[in-house]
Amino acid sequence: MKNFDKIKDLEQRIGYQFENFDLLIMAMRHSSYTNENKMSRLECNERLEFLGDAVLEAVSSEFLYAQYPKKPEGELTKMRASLVCEPTLAYDARELNLGSYLLLGKGEEATGGRGRDSITSDAFEAVIGAIFLDGGFANAKEFILAHVLDDVEHKQLFYDSKTILQEIIQAEKEGDVTYVITGEHGPDHDKNFEAEVLVEKERIGRGQGRTKKAAEQQAAYDAICQIKKSR
Repeated sequence: MKNFDKIKDLEQRIGYQFENFDLLIMAMRHSSYTNENKMSRLECNERLEFLGDAVLEAVSSEFLYAQYPKKPEGELTKMRASLVCEPTLAYDARELNLGSYLLLGKGEEATGGRGRDSITSDAFEAVIGAIFLDGGFANAKEFILAHVLDDVEHKQLFYDSKTILQEIIQAEKEGDVTYVITGEHGPDHDKNFEAEVLVEKERIGRGQGRTKKAAEQQAAYDAICQIKKSR
């Protein structure tokens, strides 16, 4: 009953009312939970994730095709990849606080599963799959437009931040870009890293994340925002 009430709150957050509420519960049910509770593997969210992934690709492809009529296939493919990759979907999941609604086994819970990008991004795709089964393509598309395709330029910039920063610095011949991990906090299963990005010896951005790579990516994004602001 407690889980039911909590997931009802998620239903309000995502802005779609389910006819079959069990689909949303399944979308939140990680395989560690089904294993621990002696449930069938088919009752976890993996099949919904498989379906949601396909729906997401179709909707994002249609959106980008219509939105950017002058971009060739290669550029559209790169843009789509930046929007449906694990880090970006995990970002979208955090916007909905999706991790707090997950049904996890005790072991996964204890090792920081609620904040793990791989788990939250999969659950996000499972939600798409659940909406698609419950309300059809139009409702799934509406959810994707609201929560994935709502800020394409920002999300592409976030995903490609290290590459984009490197191109900016090279174009202006300002020197070499280097990343330094300046700190790490928390237990082994739930680390948080801090990073700085430097041009020569000057710090131009800072970031933090659950992995060193994520912290560096955030530092690069911060640097790009600072550069754009100064211009």
